[in-house]
Amino acid sequence: MTAVNRHASRGLPPLLVPLLAGGLVVLALGVYGRVHTPTGFAVGVAGFSAALPMKAWLTTGAFVLAIVQVVSALSMWGRLGITIPPGVHRWSGRLAFLLTIPVAFHCLYALGLQYDVPRVLAHSLLGCFFYGVFTAKMLALPRRDAPGWTLPLLGGLAFTGLVGLWLTSSFWFFTVIGIKV
Repeated sequence: MTAVNRHASRGLPPLLVPLLAGGLVVLALGVYGRVHTPTGFAVGVAGFSAALPMKAWLTTGAFVLAIVQVVSALSMWGRLGITIPPGVHRWSGRLAFLLTIPVAFHCLYALGLQYDVPRVLAHSLLGCFFYGVFTAKMLALPRRDAPGWTLPLLGGLAFTGLVGLWLTSSFWFFTVIGIKV
């Protein structure tokens, strides 16, 4: 078997469960966000003046850590010519994800999935997409039989989703409302 055939045989079957689980997360978040009656009030904005500044700053922190993720991933894959310790990639990812949890909770619980304003619709859909891709990436991570493009693709999609979330939330907040804490 040639190298090309060997890599071709590692196609999508190992990714079926991670991709299905990610798709179910997207669907579950979207359905919950749509059928749940939003409460309209924030929960746990400790240290912030209101929910919007909390969400803007936590999302900005996750966005900065996502950039660290991309740089450290490029280093791990030998694309930078420098070595960044693997722990930097793991911990920046963990911290970025943790920063998104209170934001996502507030968005789903207090606001739900909204579709009246195009920016808000895009933001709602990107949130569902981000968590679905993140789920697929985490489930594909231990799969040694997955194609070599799996983690860069899923990581890139997660990064793209987070950038979209930041642009439709934090960037919008800082440019329209202003920089507030």
